[in-house]
Amino acid sequence: MTLPQLLPADAHNAQLAGHVVPADWINPAPAPRYNLVVLGGGPAGLVAAAGAAGLGAKVALVERALLGGDCLNVGCVPSKALLRCARAEKETRDAAAFGLRCAAPTVDFPAVMERMRRLRASLARHDAARRFASLGIDVFRGAGRFTGRDTLEVAGRTLGFTRAIVATGARPVAPPIPGLADPGFLDNTTLFSLTALPRRLAVIGAGPIGCEMAQAFARFGAAVTLIEGAGRLLPREDEEASRRLESAFRADGVSMILDGKVTAVQRRGESKFLRVERGGALLEIEADEILVGARRAANVEGIGLEEAGIAFDRNGVREDDRLKTSNGRVFAAGDCCSRFRFTHAADAMARIALQNALFFGRKRASALVIPWCTYTDPEVAQVGIAAKEAQEGGGGETTHTVEMEAVDRAVLDGDTAGFCRVHVATKSGRILGATAVAGHGGEMIGELALAMTAGLGIGDVARTILPYPTQAEAWKKLGDAHARGRLTPSVAKWFRRWLAWRR
Repeated sequence: MTLPQLLPADAHNAQLAGHVVPADWINPAPAPRYNLVVLGGGPAGLVAAAGAAGLGAKVALVERALLGGDCLNVGCVPSKALLRCARAEKETRDAAAFGLRCAAPTVDFPAVMERMRRLRASLARHDAARRFASLGIDVFRGAGRFTGRDTLEVAGRTLGFTRAIVATGARPVAPPIPGLADPGFLDNTTLFSLTALPRRLAVIGAGPIGCEMAQAFARFGAAVTLIEGAGRLLPREDEEASRRLESAFRADGVSMILDGKVTAVQRRGESKFLRVERGGALLEIEADEILVGARRAANVEGIGLEEAGIAFDRNGVREDDRLKTSNGRVFAAGDCCSRFRFTHAADAMARIALQNALFFGRKRASALVIPWCTYTDPEVAQVGIAAKEAQEGGGGETTHTVEMEAVDRAVLDGDTAGFCRVHVATKSGRILGATAVAGHGGEMIGELALAMTAGLGIGDVARTILPYPTQAEAWKKLGDAHARGRLTPSVAKWFRRWLAWRR
């Protein structure tokens, strides 16, 4: 596994390193035995360790690379910093629509990246080794490995435990494309070390990482070509959402090759050439840099799972609904075992694993309602089932859609390109899933996730009073639409008779 590199070597990255991989760190002497040993210092591991220590447990936290994991160092935090700059560029470019006269924006890419590094370093204190040590946690730097069912070794020290949590995360995996490794390529572990904008960027994979960065770098001024083997962007999301996003990408100048397969890569001079097959035709794409955002694999190799009697497969650590592994002393949480590879999902799973590990809890991961969002513009947010699943549900579901152009705040914001959609059980009104394609869809989807978690129906959402005007009013409109749909001809007939009698 290639560890993320904190490049360039500037003051911001030095500050970051001082928090998450301090050069002067000295591992403590191990306790005779720990209530909990946590292997992995990403979001899941940090939540589990801090939670256990706060409850009075003796805790050891083991991390081989950077505390904070991908999220802080090479994932959510740096990517969202870039996306905010990209959105500012679009807002400035479109300022004339709001009556503002601005010069065409010029993106200072080194300044964009410097801002990202500065903000990332400022947030690193939350994940700092010294902060966790101050909570009473024994923080060990080094590659941890299970040596038995209740022991783990790190940096030559053996840690005995009553319970352990595996939270080793996942890593990017390059697709098996001939020649890809020869000219070199970027993934999320190296992308945020750039200091100069690539003039031409080829992006392989139109999942969340590929889509977010393709749009951002196009707005920064790169000529971006996005290549996806499926026939649409975000192939796991609502199909209509994919079509809306395609329109937005075209407006931003992103070239898209959908149903395209990269079959070979080679370097010629200073350029990298991708050979792409699409519909029987061969295309050649020239690029200065290639970003791969296609696949991720769980980090399960080299950590002694076999010695601990912990079952795993190509998808990661195998655990039951209570997150217990085949070794009853060991639990797992986060990207190393979950199909929901999101920071917020790792956080939620860590809390379940902690309760079940230390207090004989019976919490179930299947009870979690997990929303997610791709932070393109517009954002594509989802919770529960999507349109295809609703269509295959057997007829007991009803889908309602409202265009954002029907929402007053969206009109006033100039943010009408998207829609909101909800799938409900026809008779009960129980919410089965929802999609928000909107400028702030990630913020909006939380209302539906809360309703689903609390067992509320779409009628409860419709009865909720919201400030006017907000874009979240879309959910209220959908609740009203469901109520109107229940007004069958026979019910309407009886209402007319009743009201006539009352006159």
